[in-house]
Amino acid sequence: MLNAEPFSRIGKGVNLLHMTVQSYWCERALLPDGWADAVLIEVDVAGNIIRVTSDTDAGNADRIHGVVLPGMPNIHSHAFQRAAAGLTERRVSGAGADDSFWTWREVMHGFVTGLTPEDNQAIAAQLYVEMLKAGYTAVGEFHYLHLDPDGEPYADRAEMSHGITGAAAQAGIGLTHLPVLYSVGGYGSVEPNDGQRRYILEVEDFLNLVGGLISIHKDDPQVRIGIAPHSVRQVPAEPLAAALVGFTELAPDGPIHIHAAEQVKDVDEHVTYAGDRPVAWLLDNADVDGRWCLVHATHLNAGEVSGLAQSGAVVGLCPTTEGNLGDGLFPFLEYLNAGGIWGVGSDSHVSVSPLEELRWLEYGQRLISRTRNIAASDTGGSTGARLFSDALAGGAEALGRPIGAIATGKRADLVVLDPEHPQLFGRSGDTLVDALIFSGNANPVKHVLCGGRWVIRSGRHGAEDQIATAYRTAMTRLIARPLKG
Repeated sequence: MLNAEPFSRIGKGVNLLHMTVQSYWCERALLPDGWADAVLIEVDVAGNIIRVTSDTDAGNADRIHGVVLPGMPNIHSHAFQRAAAGLTERRVSGAGADDSFWTWREVMHGFVTGLTPEDNQAIAAQLYVEMLKAGYTAVGEFHYLHLDPDGEPYADRAEMSHGITGAAAQAGIGLTHLPVLYSVGGYGSVEPNDGQRRYILEVEDFLNLVGGLISIHKDDPQVRIGIAPHSVRQVPAEPLAAALVGFTELAPDGPIHIHAAEQVKDVDEHVTYAGDRPVAWLLDNADVDGRWCLVHATHLNAGEVSGLAQSGAVVGLCPTTEGNLGDGLFPFLEYLNAGGIWGVGSDSHVSVSPLEELRWLEYGQRLISRTRNIAASDTGGSTGARLFSDALAGGAEALGRPIGAIATGKRADLVVLDPEHPQLFGRSGDTLVDALIFSGNANPVKHVLCGGRWVIRSGRHGAEDQIATAYRTAMTRLIARPLKG
């Protein structure tokens, strides 16, 4: 049985000599070169896979009954927005037919004005438990909130970031923490609104915050620190360049995430202020490469599709949020044909399911093309397997952690499915993955191992009651406040 206490990291002072390698024997598992039977996975004390052997006896290993997949990386998350999911599904007064992302955005900025550090951690911990139960084993947290409600720094400038890393430790999920640089309220150096003033940092303060977090978490294999310049709308060229130089000195291979071209208005305003489209501008003015993740990138022309694919950057797609906000549809088929890398995220958390993100990524393309099996290879094969494997690889690259595969040197992030579940019964191999994504909305995840530790057993998290109580306390106070906007 799982310990009901929150999951702590292996830290300083732990005597590793008294800990042993753990072995897991799987009836059937998805390995990088395909499906395998009778798979023995050996994991060291830090949670890294040190050996994978197929067609072997279980011996004294823990036996895992079920189908084992690699855990899915969640490429893009704003944890605090989990608390507002479902609260913005009404037309804003006076918006008329123009209720849009931009009216939603004002409501969301209003929502953050009253969030406390305790609320921040409670909401994130609840969300991360939900992610684990759905089969996400790592998350990229695109973290805005740095300052207090008056726009003043906390005594510990990383107070709100500590809430995120603490929530991840409570839940036991892998984390790429991405503090956001947010310099202005909009194109033309617009003054920030009440919500945005909690985000604004000077570049020097931002880099000090990031450097401190890197130092704190440098020995934790479950945490990676990157940065997230919010967008070219909120971070003009000069602070963007300074932040990139400073961060590269701190972490030469560190992840860099940025929102890009989410809305047509984003593109039109960037053309007005900078003379070029935002993704084209980034490709011309920044060293965009495999460290980068461009989130959404919804509105691209053919040149941007090609340039982005060739750069080696990852596109972070969040189909349920993009649909909820009316963003539009990413040119997915063209990007696949250009060899582009991508992953999925739950963003605003109107859904916390990797299966729904993958399903709606495919369905959106089917609707605009009026054809089927868009993601499947031209030579044939499984649509679900292609979606799942691409999202694993792209998510791992974007989060900058050794995850996304059951292989030597990777983190021991395993998701165990119930093959007796009606959604999966009688399916095997790639057909099982097709059924997993396209045959229902039930959750067939039984158990989840993350970083070599069981975090979900029989569909439950060991600390979920404690975490849910803290979440309800936060929500009781927040719901009593009227949403602004």
